[in-house]
Amino acid sequence: MAIKYKRVLLKLSGESLMGTQQFGIDPDMLVHYAQQIKELIENGVEVAVVIGGGNIFRGLQAAESGIERVQGDYMGMMATVINGMALQSALERAGVYTRLITAIKMEQIAEPYIRRRAIRHLEKGRVVIFSAGTGSPYFTTDSAAALRANEIAADVILKGTRVDGIYTADPEKDPTAKKFDTVTFAQVIGMGLNVMDMTAFTLCQENNLPIIVFDINKKENLIGIVHGKAIGTLVEG
Repeated sequence: MAIKYKRVLLKLSGESLMGTQQFGIDPDMLVHYAQQIKELIENGVEVAVVIGGGNIFRGLQAAESGIERVQGDYMGMMATVINGMALQSALERAGVYTRLITAIKMEQIAEPYIRRRAIRHLEKGRVVIFSAGTGSPYFTTDSAAALRANEIAADVILKGTRVDGIYTADPEKDPTAKKFDTVTFAQVIGMGLNVMDMTAFTLCQENNLPIIVFDINKKENLIGIVHGKAIGTLVEG
């Protein structure tokens, strides 16, 4: 089957690594993601990953503990590096070549972000894991995903979630919520649908970068999407 998306950016939340735990990293979830990403690589897809840090620390909630916003955001960025290192280890254990790239310099464990070098890694079939967000406070990992996807000229952002797409309301709370198969950027804004934070979403809209929101926990979904199957919700236009 032909590949529809040659270069993808996979956005994972930090919470997705928790599995059934209350915090931290579930080793089974690491294996789950590593195997799915490996399948993409084996099918000739170039894969970049941005992962959040909410399973370890959430910058926005830091103010409640007396930590000021900027400091809390940097702590959140460090959490994404920890998650990136864990995913890198799982991928390499599965036999996949990876590069961990960070927006904040820490030479002993990761490469600094250099756009051309990151693209070259992708061209060589290495999985590129972008960590430390954008390197600046006040930006979420959604914004980092949108920024890096545009910089590396990705064909699509694949946002893995716990639900199988975008609904008119939260399907976990409202049983009458209806799912969209496709939706435009304008419709998402007009209806106030929660896809990404507005900074990230606007960046994708301005650069005509499609977003697919899908259930990452079904292991056949990721490979199905890159082969063009109608899975999840496509945001474009």
